[in-house]
Amino acid sequence: MVPALLNPDVDPAAEEVVIIRSPRRRRTISARRRGAGIEIRLPAGLSAAEEAKWIERMTKRLRRRPAPGDEDLMHRADVLSRRHFSGELQPASVRWSEQQTSRWGSCSVDTGAIRLSSRMRDFPAWVVDYVLVHELAHLRYRSHGPRFWSLVARYPLSERARGYLIAKGGDADTD
Repeated sequence: MVPALLNPDVDPAAEEVVIIRSPRRRRTISARRRGAGIEIRLPAGLSAAEEAKWIERMTKRLRRRPAPGDEDLMHRADVLSRRHFSGELQPASVRWSEQQTSRWGSCSVDTGAIRLSSRMRDFPAWVVDYVLVHELAHLRYRSHGPRFWSLVARYPLSERARGYLIAKGGDADTD
């Protein structure tokens, strides 16, 4: 995938940028891909010049780094399955989901379909990998019992990723 900034077929000016100003936000500024556009969250008290500087900086950063597509997720799930589960846990499909708003991921055991929240598109790869490992483990165990967690623990950054997800405002148990 070619970043929009470098892809002559994509007009960055046509990409929707949504600005959300929050009076509760004091210092942090965040940006993420949301559908086909970019969402930037800013403190409400920024000056117009500061706001313009941050909007340019954050959109440039996101456009430089392309979000992984569904094919990338499927490939990543295959790599993780081979690395941590001897290739035994293979999903039928893996894709991003815009409808996934209250969970980080889900696994339909009957169909083997794994869905990841598109809110994670800009998360570090090791966090997305953790959620994939968690959902792959559901292909063997439906519930969050001790055997399930022993499978998930094969991923060496699982505790760190769980902390990251909690800090991002969600439950670390992805489903």
